[in-house]
Amino acid sequence: MIIFNQKEIKFLKTLEEARIATSHDNIPHVKPVSFVKIDNEIIITTDYNTRTYTNIKLNQNTGIVIDIYKSGEHKAICIQGKTEIIESGLEFQKFYEIFYNKFQLVRKDPWKENEAPFLKIIPKTKISWGLD
Repeated sequence: MIIFNQKEIKFLKTLEEARIATSHDNIPHVKPVSFVKIDNEIIITTDYNTRTYTNIKLNQNTGIVIDIYKSGEHKAICIQGKTEIIESGLEFQKFYEIFYNKFQLVRKDPWKENEAPFLKIIPKTKISWGLD
């Protein structure tokens, strides 16, 4: 299991945007997403009718980059892992409560179980830089 160090945890708590990469038929797909680090996993949400959701159904391998680009002072964490789809149950409720409290867009347009899933990225590898 991959464990984040204290510098990485601090960095992850300061940001809420990342870019997730999935693929289908050897074609990469990258898009910006909002995220939350919960325990040792990265959680995002998506809709059922997205390329990201369709790709995860076919291929659970995912990459996600969380970074701040400033010339000469780039800071980043790059994670690769497997992604689980969470659509209902206690885990869904836990994630939803955290997203509801953190993101105004969720409070503005709420949803229920089985209306939009969470994607739970379980890190298998990671690399970070510039977090000193």
